[in-house]
Amino acid sequence: MSSEIRYISHPHPVTGVTNSKLGVWCFLASEIMLFGGLFSALVMLRGGSTNWPHGFEVLNVPLATLNTMVLITSSVTMVLSWASLVRKDLGKYRLYMAVTVLLGLAFLVIKSFEYGYKFEHHIYPSKSTFYAIYFTMTGLHGLHVIGGIIVNAYFLLPGSKLWHKDPEQFTGRIEAAGLYWHFVDLVWIFLFPILYLL
Repeated sequence: MSSEIRYISHPHPVTGVTNSKLGVWCFLASEIMLFGGLFSALVMLRGGSTNWPHGFEVLNVPLATLNTMVLITSSVTMVLSWASLVRKDLGKYRLYMAVTVLLGLAFLVIKSFEYGYKFEHHIYPSKSTFYAIYFTMTGLHGLHVIGGIIVNAYFLLPGSKLWHKDPEQFTGRIEAAGLYWHFVDLVWIFLFPILYLL
């Protein structure tokens, strides 16, 4: 019996995708349920509250707008890093992946300023239901950003050695990492208007 794991670089004939891509899609389905539950809770809590604040009155919209631009740009650089591998250009891949990691870190730094301001003014999750859901959702999203940064940094540095052994498999791994990163960006694109603008 062969110990080789099949369908790593080539799609499985039944699913039409590689094992890694199928695994990431299954993982993202569970993440959609997690964030879907939180968004549903937000809608229910907001609908049942008589004194729910407008996000633009109590949150820092300019910083959140900047963070939105940062994450959208990071999605573009993530795609460019994958496209560079498809074109067999490891140098450009490293450039675009490094920019993606840096933009992820920039997002966290900007978010830390927003959190820091709130903590300085003694605004914590216990202050109100609005802040409880705000800190829960943005904090959980921030943890997902950290996870994406760790994975992308790994593929930028030690993980890129796989390129020299199996470029096709490495390209597939970057595509799978990109699916996760785009999901993280998409969650923020929903969080931004619902929490900050409405």
